[in-house]
Amino acid sequence: MAKGEGAESGSAAGLLPTGILQAGERPVQVKESKKKNQLSICNKLCYAVGGAPYQVTGCALGFFLQIYLLDVAQVDPFSASIILFVGRAWDAITDPLVGFCISKSPWIRLGRLMPWIIFSTPLAIIAYFLIWFVPDFQQGQTLWYLLFYCLFETLVTCFHVPYSALTMFISTEQSERDSATAYRMTVEVLGTVLGTAIQGQIVGQAHTPCVQDANASTVALEGANRTQSATSLRETQNAYLLAAGVIASIYVICAVILTLGVREQREPYETQQAKPMPFFRGIRLVMSHGPYIKLIAGFLFTSLAFMLVEGNFALFCTYTLGFRNEFQNLLLAIMFSATVTIPIWQWFLTRFGKKMAVYIGISSAVPFLILVALMESNLIVTYVVAVAAGISVAAAFLLPWSMLPDVIDDFHLKQPHIHGTEPIFFSFYVFFTKFASGVSLGISTLSLDFTGYQTRGCSQPAPVKFTLKMLVTMAPIVLILIGLLLFKLYPIDEEKRRQNKKALQALREEASSSGCSDTDSTELARIL
Repeated sequence: MAKGEGAESGSAAGLLPTGILQAGERPVQVKESKKKNQLSICNKLCYAVGGAPYQVTGCALGFFLQIYLLDVAQVDPFSASIILFVGRAWDAITDPLVGFCISKSPWIRLGRLMPWIIFSTPLAIIAYFLIWFVPDFQQGQTLWYLLFYCLFETLVTCFHVPYSALTMFISTEQSERDSATAYRMTVEVLGTVLGTAIQGQIVGQAHTPCVQDANASTVALEGANRTQSATSLRETQNAYLLAAGVIASIYVICAVILTLGVREQREPYETQQAKPMPFFRGIRLVMSHGPYIKLIAGFLFTSLAFMLVEGNFALFCTYTLGFRNEFQNLLLAIMFSATVTIPIWQWFLTRFGKKMAVYIGISSAVPFLILVALMESNLIVTYVVAVAAGISVAAAFLLPWSMLPDVIDDFHLKQPHIHGTEPIFFSFYVFFTKFASGVSLGISTLSLDFTGYQTRGCSQPAPVKFTLKMLVTMAPIVLILIGLLLFKLYPIDEEKRRQNKKALQALREEASSSGCSDTDSTELARIL
């Protein structure tokens, strides 16, 4: 295993022939290139802040949109289910489409990715605000929310996909990209806490009390379900608008900091060898790259595991463990633990390698999930498990985005004449992640409905409690183990990363100093 970036420094002379790399003159150029590509802490922070808008808005929508549609906008449940399902499906579809459109975008003075971020931001905040606005008309409300929900998801995809791909263009140094990714993941975890806290504190009074007796009279049931905690419906609607305004302001501020603080860098060899790429060929090349498929397959199962826990955590705490008033505090413990441990995982993957970090980080959740499955309800133990879960969540946040650039570097070496595929790589990863989210939501809902879940009940039948325990403990354990087995097939270890880094550095230096010819690139691809 590599121990720090010092193990990755060195000349590429032993890997490439003298026609591509001339001994004696490259080491000085490599050192100069490293200094040039180093990112300051300010650059990394500005880049990291760009990850907050997606997380802040995503948490607000994920936790509160359903109750808002049902209790505040008063959309009927069937229409609300259509809005939520179609919105999620459309969100997943837009990622690869936007990714390809970005890959076909020309380079301009602002770059190829930054224009998408800049021009999508004002439209996105307008659409986001209108999601939380209740129109005066009743007929057509479903179309209103469906339209602006899908529009916002499209626009935030136009922000997030180029931002994700920007990792490859802030520096050509692997260590700098990994460090910037760690900064980004820390800010994104803070963004999840911020989004939940802002939305929850402002609109918390909209909470509807539970129904003590499911067999109560219809009049009493309707009276309880329509109760608004010490506020009118109009005041609750205004509270949602206020929360939307605060979050929209954060979105704009983060976008401005990202735009002003990050400079998009173009690869030297790309400027000389880039050529147009048809749509289906781009997808075929990306999806036929073996390391990418193996990485996606592994993270698909581990992501599904953590999303099952995330999606059912509130219900599990409320009904199975009986901690109705502790959910927000337990969530805060998880997010705080994840925020603190992300820098630790960044140090760990640099010291011991990324595959080792995957095995240790993601598997660390398994013993604590087993403990939750076997123990009786105990608040102190639950807090301990929440802190431990945050450690594993941090690894799950950081590692995919840290390993994807290594896969793209490997692709560039095997396909030296093909460029502009970075957004496709990142967008398809996001697509599969959202696909996993949809699967987890569907499995959870069907399982709870099958076992007799009672809407807004203060307690649930024993089969529902058992199902929630299985969804939060045993099912994620099985998925994590499957994902870790798939990671055994992932071929890019630390030795392979060092070889790729040397070869890419040689290719960049050759292109910037003497103009990388097609013959040299072909020879490089044949050697690798």
